Amino acid sequence: MKLMIINGPNLNLLGKREPEVYGNTTFEEYFAELKKKFPQVELEYFQSNIEGELIQKIQEVGFDYDGIILNAAAYTHTSVGIGDAIKAVTTPVIEVHISNTHQREEYRHVSYISPVAKGVILGFGLQSYDLAIQSFLS
Repeated sequence: MKLMIINGPNLNLLGKREPEVYGNTTFEEYFAELKKKFPQVELEYFQSNIEGELIQKIQEVGFDYDGIILNAAAYTHTSVGIGDAIKAVTTPVIEVHISNTHQREEYRHVSYISPVAKGVILGFGLQSYDLAIQSFLS
């Protein structure tokens, strides 16, 4: 099984950014843990702060991978383009968020990804990624 994790803007600052919301672990540290926990899965990781690069990566892997785990971060609530890219590919996408976006600002309650995603996991901290991987294995 081959899965791609795609993280959007500001997630490169995990471990430093708002630790009360996102914790103290960097994504690179957590990704190393995921690879150990799921040795049977070929995991890859991509992060960008640029919307077009996220769309390009979805298009690049969206026909050959078994799944995409996408945390589009703030683009979740603004990017019709990312939603359209997900609709255009055949690889299933799980939308993931570290925080429970419904407990945050009202504008974070809207997602352009949820309607085209296979599923949505949010509010479990970094474990949300873990749960997304498990969903592809069951």
